[in-house]
Amino acid sequence: VQLVESGGGLAHTGGSLKLSCAASGFTFSDYGMGWFRQAPGKEREFVAGINWSASDTNYADFVKGRFAISRDNFGNTLYLQMNDLKPEDTALYFCGKGITNWNWARQDSYDYWGQGTQVTVSS
Repeated sequence: VQLVESGGGLAHTGGSLKLSCAASGFTFSDYGMGWFRQAPGKEREFVAGINWSASDTNYADFVKGRFAISRDNFGNTLYLQMNDLKPEDTALYFCGKGITNWNWARQDSYDYWGQGTQVTVSS
C-alpha cells in the first residue's frame, strides 16, 4: 500500500489549495478514506472523511463550509479542496486508508498513512 500526498504549499488568508492523495497497492474503491492534520506541538486531528462510494462525507466542525473532500475511484485519487484558508489551518496534512470497520474520525480506524504535505497559511 502506498499513499502519496501532494498539493500543499503557501497560501494567504482567504486563499485556496487543493490537496491530492494518490493511492496504490490496494483496491481503492473498496475503502473509506480520510484526511487528518497535525500542527507543530499538537496532536493529529481529523479533518474530513469519505466513504468508498463517495455517497457520504463527514467533516470536523472547524472546516465545515470551507473544505470539501472528494475521490476519483477510477484514478485512485483522494482530494481535499480547501477554501477560505486561515492561519490556524497551517499543518502537515495526511491522507489515510480506512479499515474494514471504519470510523471516520478515529485514527485507529486507519491502517496506512501517507508522508504528509505541508500547508502554510500566512496572515
